[in-house]
Parts: sequence; C-alpha cells; structure tokens
Amino acid sequence: MGIYTIFDDNIVRFINKNGGSYFFKENVKKMGKKSKGIMSGKKLKKRRKKFRWKDSWFVRRVKKLKERSDPLKGAPQAKAIVLEKVQKEAKQPNSAMRKCVKCQLVKNGKQITAFVPGNNAIKFIDEHDEVLVECIGGTKGRAKGDIPAIKWQVIKVNDQSLEALVHGKKEKGRR
Repeated sequence: MGIYTIFDDNIVRFINKNGGSYFFKENVKKMGKKSKGIMSGKKLKKRRKKFRWKDSWFVRRVKKLKERSDPLKGAPQAKAIVLEKVQKEAKQPNSAMRKCVKCQLVKNGKQITAFVPGNNAIKFIDEHDEVLVECIGGTKGRAKGDIPAIKWQVIKVNDQSLEALVHGKKEKGRR
C-alpha cells in the first residue's frame, strides 16, 4: 500500500512503500460551495428557497398549474356526456385505429376526447350516454403511449364498469 496526496488542480501524488513516487491526474470530488458551520442556517435556508424553483414539480405545485390548465380542474375523475365516437390513428411505429369518444364534461361544459380501453368496448357506448372519465396517467398530465393528444380514458358507462361490460359480467344500464 502507499500514501495518496491530493493537490489543487486534480493532480494526485502516490508514494509507494519503497519510497518511489509518481504523479497522475484524476477527477477528485471537491466539496460544494455550501456554507458550513454553526451560524450558517439562515444562509442555507435562503439558498434552498432559491434553488427549489429549479424543480419543475415544485413550480407546478406552487403555481397550481394543473388546476389552471386541466379541464377536470385537478379532480381525478369527472362525468361527461358522449357527443360522438371517433377513431384516432396511433403514432409510429404502431399502426392502429384507437377507438375514442368525444365528450362534454358536466361540471364545466368543456369538450375532451377520451380513449375507450378494451376489445370491442366501443360497442357498449352510444351517443348521449353518461360516462366517467379519468386521467390515463402520462407524465405531468400529458398523453401516454401511442395515442396522440389523448389524456383521458373512459372507466364507466351509465354507472356500469366498462371492464365488467366487456367481460360480459354486467349488462348495460338504461338512462
């Protein structure tokens, strides 16, 4: 074994047990420029307050950007009335026509397009049906997967679970 000595400009001196030594350059981790010591609490707190604004999740939460931009106004689910059935083409490299419904939210009258998950699930939805929509779950409320600009999916039709309807466990209710 030997002794390592670290200099300012990332140069390290190694002295082996025979007395021979040589220098080599290495990336040496330096301490951050944070204040240290007994009286540094106020400065550290001020620094933390400043750099929190670099975190995009913090900015979104403090400025309430989700509540402002989201048609559901920050709610996890919302009821809507189906206006029409539409098909959206999947993004490359996939090739499919994704079944969706254009619907109007009951709470504020805004129109959204929601994906209908499940094989032949679109057959259980008609115009003027009441559906329950939820966020698909893309990062920061964005679209997920290969469906462009679709941020919501249908989970219930006329107070019946869409999954139960698809699997034949329930029949579609009347409204």
